[in-house]
Amino acid sequence: MNYSTLTELIKRYCENEETTFVANIPNFVQLAERRIYNAVPIQAAKKNSTGVLTTGNRYLTLPTDWLATHAIAVIVGTEYRYLANKEAEFIREAFPYPAVTGVPQYYAQFDKDTLLIGPTPNANYSAELRYFVYPTSIVDAGTTWLGDKYENVLLYGALREAYLYMKGEADIIEQYERKYQEDLALLKNLADTRVHQDDFRISPLQGG
Repeated sequence: MNYSTLTELIKRYCENEETTFVANIPNFVQLAERRIYNAVPIQAAKKNSTGVLTTGNRYLTLPTDWLATHAIAVIVGTEYRYLANKEAEFIREAFPYPAVTGVPQYYAQFDKDTLLIGPTPNANYSAELRYFVYPTSIVDAGTTWLGDKYENVLLYGALREAYLYMKGEADIIEQYERKYQEDLALLKNLADTRVHQDDFRISPLQGG
């Protein structure tokens, strides 16, 4: 299902082609997308980024589209070494002196833009970050994996938002919410299967 088809379905289900309502359809769709992506870690919402952990620098700046970290590895020779996720307090207690360096073993969320690495890198290490993002919206792309593979969860999610906007009947909103949750459960089953396969650790160079 592409965005044009989705738009027509929303207008048809809601029996509403009023100008302001139609102008808000992109908002209904994007609200539904965000709700879906926050609920289910689908493969299309993961991304790889490569960079360098710099000698003497215990901080790593996160990409601007970063939402949450899935995994981070440093490359030592030809070996991928995955860092363990810890609290910042743990790293500061374990490695209280930033000048004491070594091969990084841990990472922690320092602030919304930065990871704290421990110990401080003793050399420049290539690193690979696997993280969650919001995929490009179907509003902007025209077609997306979600619209192609799980169109019903997107449709019912958007219809719920549309009826909330219209202050529609509670029973209809509940009906769309129920249909949304049923289809979301199918999507969760797929995502859980992919997570259990742990495909990133099996093949660290594989894309999203």
